[in-house]
Amino acid sequence: MDIVLKYFSDFTDTQLEQLKALAGLYQEWNEKINVISRKDIDALYEKHVLHSLSIAAVADFPAGMQILDLGTGGGFPGIPLAIFFPEVKFHLVDSIGKKIKVVQGVSEALGLKNVTSAHTRVEDIKDRKFDIVVSRAVAPLKDLWRWSKPVLKKAPAHEQQPGLICLKGGDLTEEIAESGVRPRLTNIYKLFPEEFFQEKHIVVVNK
Repeated sequence: MDIVLKYFSDFTDTQLEQLKALAGLYQEWNEKINVISRKDIDALYEKHVLHSLSIAAVADFPAGMQILDLGTGGGFPGIPLAIFFPEVKFHLVDSIGKKIKVVQGVSEALGLKNVTSAHTRVEDIKDRKFDIVVSRAVAPLKDLWRWSKPVLKKAPAHEQQPGLICLKGGDLTEEIAESGVRPRLTNIYKLFPEEFFQEKHIVVVNK
């Protein structure tokens, strides 16, 4: 928890309580359904919570915005972002049902009124549009962008707001070349100079 407070300090009492509760909730759920590796559960706040919140360090989501977390797994980056942006609506989806069970359990226990979730593939979402898609390294960039485009709202011509914001690691040169898009990259290590983030990036693709 301290590592999150090292870089973010402007939390309400409710947000602090929700952030503190994450460790116990994920420990408890992980014993039933393994969504986080055993070694990572001890570094939850650095490797999952702070990593997710790196998006909040580069993007501001206005109240009322609707965000889709594609391939959320156990709720990352969606749940930490939903705590950070309580006035923003987050819809978390994953094709693996047991992971969504964890998401539902955690978000209910935290009292997150701005989170909905569904056991579905993004390709099957036909009736909703979102302002932004977020994701954490679930597929190559070309696939993430292909899946995101149909569910994104059309931005007004004068706006260049992000369409997709994803978290990725390693050398992305080849992946970006294959994607056919020209993303903006931010090295997370420059935001949070911790060893874990050295090869980690925030990748932003505009609509």
